[in-house]
Amino acid sequence: MSVIERAEAALAEDFAAIARVRLANQRKVLAAFEACGIQPRHFTPTTGYGYSDEGRDLLGELFARAFGAQAGLVRPQFASGTHALHCAARALYRGGVILSASGTPYDTFLHCLQAGFPGALEVLDMGPEGVDEAALAARVARGGVGLVLLQRSRGYADRPALSVEALERAAGVVKITAPDLPVLVDNCYGEFVQEREPVRGVDLCVGSLIKNPGGGLAPTGAYAVGTPTAVEAMADALVAPGLGLEVGSYAGSYLPFFQGLFAAPQVVAGACMGAKLFAKTFQLLGFSARPGAGEAGDLVCAVALGTPDRLRAVCRAVQAASPVDSMAVPEDWDMPGYDERVIMAAGTFVQGSSIELSADGPMRAPYTAYVQGGLCYDHAKIALERVVAVAQGWGE
Repeated sequence: MSVIERAEAALAEDFAAIARVRLANQRKVLAAFEACGIQPRHFTPTTGYGYSDEGRDLLGELFARAFGAQAGLVRPQFASGTHALHCAARALYRGGVILSASGTPYDTFLHCLQAGFPGALEVLDMGPEGVDEAALAARVARGGVGLVLLQRSRGYADRPALSVEALERAAGVVKITAPDLPVLVDNCYGEFVQEREPVRGVDLCVGSLIKNPGGGLAPTGAYAVGTPTAVEAMADALVAPGLGLEVGSYAGSYLPFFQGLFAAPQVVAGACMGAKLFAKTFQLLGFSARPGAGEAGDLVCAVALGTPDRLRAVCRAVQAASPVDSMAVPEDWDMPGYDERVIMAAGTFVQGSSIELSADGPMRAPYTAYVQGGLCYDHAKIALERVVAVAQGWGE
């Protein structure tokens, strides 16, 4: 039995749990489509100001219903998840400290905060089990905080991804101490990994459409769900005060956004299985890798490889197993928004789409490869076969 077959056999319970989550999320998404009464006319492009754009407005309502939130905003005009997070921070920030309660934010958002809110960022280190709730409560109680940030995924940090329950507990700690203090959740990589999304006690929950909720079909954009007041403020931050919810056309069809959300529970489940398989296989090969058994939070696999050459080799093997640009050879380079050189493998149909199979990592110890996505489980498995063929030669 190969190492991948042994890993697959050991993951039977995890895969069964992912299947249960997949079914629950598909029911939830279908119910949202039914409640919104989606029709083909809602896919129609619009131009100009986009007044009375039913497709645009229904997309926001659809995401809100699917995520269990009061209101939603979905716009192709968001260039990335980082762009959406920056708009959310501008919408919610009230002056004073921006408190990141889940450690240092992801590199690109960190640069946005440092440039857009000079000197405002304060970071709380994570505890061994997640957010340090006692430290969070104490810091909020001292006053001077204008916004609390919570990041679900690990990013490039050596920490576990946060579960919905952990995020909502942290938000609850904030709201008990300071009920009017805004809470912003970066939900990227976490959508549909569990049966619920982190919206309780959260003002805005934000993510990219070229990650989980776009289902591999959305060509661009991002979403935000949360309270009506916060969603309106974010729309104004994107467009202009008083105009955000009323204008904004899209000359392309809205079809891939609707269809992508409908497909997302299935696609995310396959990606979660792929992440588990990558992690378990590398654990059997003697490497430190997450997610572990029973871990839920996002769909990213993090493997500490130990050397820069191994990181390059894993990324190149994933690239070679891609449907697009399989002949490309990834090299580490000075990517905008990152302090260290970064190597990225992403032979994707949508440029930079992290719900499609990709692998990347910063060129710093312990040289961790972050593998995520996969439009189907079998693609992740085939790519892993090629990665293992490379890895088995490292001991020679």
